[in-house]
Amino acid sequence: MIKIVLGVLTAVILISGCSKKESYTLKGTYTDAPAYGDMLIDTSTGEPAILNPVLASDSASAAINDLVFNGLVKFDKSLNLVGDLADKWKIKDGGLTIIFHLKNNVKWHDGVSFTAKDVKFTYDAYMAPDTKTSYRSLFEPVKSVRIIDDFTLEVLYKKPFAPALQYWGTGILPAHLFAGIDINTASFNRTPVGTGPYIFKNWKTGRSLELISNKTHFDGSPYITNYMLRIIPDQSVQFMNLQSGDADMMELSSDLYFTKANTEYFNKNFNKFVVPAFLYTYIGYNQENPIFASVKTRQALSYAINTAEIIKNVRRGMARPISGPFIPGSYAYDESVKPYEYNPEKAAQLLKEDGWVKGDDGFLTRQGIPFEFTLATNQGNKEREEIAAIAQQEFSKLGIKVHVRVLAWNIFITDFINKKKFDAVVMGWSLTRDPDCYDIWHSSKTNEGEFNFVGYKNRQVDRLLEDGRSTYDTEKRKVIYRKIHSLIAKDAPYTFIYSPYTLPVIHKRIHGIKPEAAGIGYNFTKWYVPSELQKYRIALEK
Repeated sequence: MIKIVLGVLTAVILISGCSKKESYTLKGTYTDAPAYGDMLIDTSTGEPAILNPVLASDSASAAINDLVFNGLVKFDKSLNLVGDLADKWKIKDGGLTIIFHLKNNVKWHDGVSFTAKDVKFTYDAYMAPDTKTSYRSLFEPVKSVRIIDDFTLEVLYKKPFAPALQYWGTGILPAHLFAGIDINTASFNRTPVGTGPYIFKNWKTGRSLELISNKTHFDGSPYITNYMLRIIPDQSVQFMNLQSGDADMMELSSDLYFTKANTEYFNKNFNKFVVPAFLYTYIGYNQENPIFASVKTRQALSYAINTAEIIKNVRRGMARPISGPFIPGSYAYDESVKPYEYNPEKAAQLLKEDGWVKGDDGFLTRQGIPFEFTLATNQGNKEREEIAAIAQQEFSKLGIKVHVRVLAWNIFITDFINKKKFDAVVMGWSLTRDPDCYDIWHSSKTNEGEFNFVGYKNRQVDRLLEDGRSTYDTEKRKVIYRKIHSLIAKDAPYTFIYSPYTLPVIHKRIHGIKPEAAGIGYNFTKWYVPSELQKYRIALEK
């Protein structure tokens, strides 16, 4: 039994039609029609760090922020930009001006009306020097934001900025709740108030986070009434909770997908999906560490990793090989650039050319400095842990001493990545649909908390990143970004491992899931549980 405090009443979530010891059974006969009610229990290996879209830089936080907040625009199922808080807009002066006409029926979760003041406040928050945001560059090209009236806003740009419209999809903050308050330390960041389809309810650190549906949402109330995110750092434990009925949804590892999630019971009770993803996995090398400063050394490390075998054995084939910082199928991806082949001999030769000498103990040194480092990754992602172990083994064959360290997600991000206190990491990037990757690769974005935490610097790449943002011509952008792809692949700041297919699994009582180009989560508010299949009912107790 789970209790959620709602005002002066207590909402008791009970398993419908079952005693405490009985388990839920999926009915074979029912009327399939959208219905309000029930609860979806999701799982995450990582805990959200901060529930403020201006400040959050991790995927766990973003997933919750997407449910609590709205942007001016959003992507539809076909990856077209459509209005969200904006009813319509007009682009003028060759892209230098955007006039946003905002919806006039939107309320914040505390009942206050949403207006253009909130959009202006959010922009100002991004641009304030003291704001600890990783996304300032998204709005640096803006010359001014002017409020015309409560529901009309004019945005002027200094020069054409190709991804401008997309970046107004960032979550908007309520200006009235930040008067005289430091955005970086505000209690709001753990108890957010948005305009989104779900309302924040509570957060039990290290355990769970709960949301309830916004019955007055301008785009209609979600069908699923309650959403719970359970923080379970181990995927195997997540899977046990899935089987026991204590969770409804998780992302499977490829090993689980083909083994434990392929039984008669599992296929009867759960739907599995294979979704091409705008993300990739990599090993990143901190170039502020002298052992990774040389291109030859980094290239050697990429030649030492058998990415084809990793895709075969770690991902069970459920991934695509990549050679650079874009996803296959994107117009920015340069097909002529091939992934580094597995070639330990070439790796050894490059290391020798770069001054690394193998001693009698079998380990490499250069000018008395041993080639030794720690490779870190986050707890709960078994595939990243496997990649780290494989890399450790392959590098050791070359005489490189590697220590693997696995850290809790929050510690990994806040204490190591954001503060750049690491040697090398196994991580992944989730990309936007536009190829603009300025924040990840531009040399100006290497400060604490920013995304170029490996310290990559290439002046030609800097200029190309700036040029790619400054033209709307798709053919010109294609040339620019493919050149960026080629240059970064050659510099090898990362060993690019693969672009995985994501493997979400969801209980079959949950209907309305329609895979599209945007994946499956784009219509989450339209997911529903038919009345006869609802597992949880809400009873109010005085």
